Amino acid sequence: MNSTSFLYSLLSMGGIGLFFSLLIALANKKLHVEENPKIGLIAECLPGANCGSCGYAGCNNFAEALAGGKSQVSNCPVCSVSAREEIARILGVDVETGERRVAIVFCQGGDGISTKKAEYTGIKTCFAANLIGGGERACSYGCIGLGDCVTACPFDAIHMNEKNLPVVDRAKCTGCGNCVTACPRGVIELHPISHHVFVLCKNRDSGRVARMVCKQACIGCLLCEKAVNGQGFKVTDNLATVDHNVYTKELVLPTEKCPTKAIVILGTKDER
Repeated sequence: MNSTSFLYSLLSMGGIGLFFSLLIALANKKLHVEENPKIGLIAECLPGANCGSCGYAGCNNFAEALAGGKSQVSNCPVCSVSAREEIARILGVDVETGERRVAIVFCQGGDGISTKKAEYTGIKTCFAANLIGGGERACSYGCIGLGDCVTACPFDAIHMNEKNLPVVDRAKCTGCGNCVTACPRGVIELHPISHHVFVLCKNRDSGRVARMVCKQACIGCLLCEKAVNGQGFKVTDNLATVDHNVYTKELVLPTEKCPTKAIVILGTKDER
């Protein structure tokens, strides 16, 4: 290739490149959409945890939804009261407040409490163990004990204790619900912080079977229901449940007669 041909090729390629650059620049200017300035302001108020509990992929996506009127501030359980108020001010709407919720582990069947049925050697996740025989513990309703909830919590609010049972730090828990989704047994629920009395069991086996698989399982004996004349406790399908419309803010047990100590008090008077 001589110098003239090389120069011609160089100028041709340069011209084509310049043409397409101008075309892209014009298209960008023509199609550019101005971002709503409220999005950035709202995003600064959000916690940045990207936990997904609001129903969106991350805090920026949630900020876009809020700015576009497609969601509500209350859909983020992680936001502090002051952050919600600031977002409401930016949006020009009234702030929505609701009682803070925390995660409750409805199981006390840790190692040494729940009967061990086998040695599990599979993948060390609750999800996998639940698919392959249900893990090591004999109770088919209780905590499997491999910590999927701990892994799912973006706020370091759940830890496994010495019995391989998850314990929730109520002060750190934001009520995001990630642990609820992660638990394959449905052992974890979100409850208002004002709820203190709980039956920490999900077992619906007969009392004889329930006691065989866990020392602290509810055995459906009806003692709690009878002790309060059915006002606050109800046994259905071998499992006692609490009516929190009756027992909400009380920090005393309505009955001490539970033979397996499945009924407990959680929290303190100072919680908000």
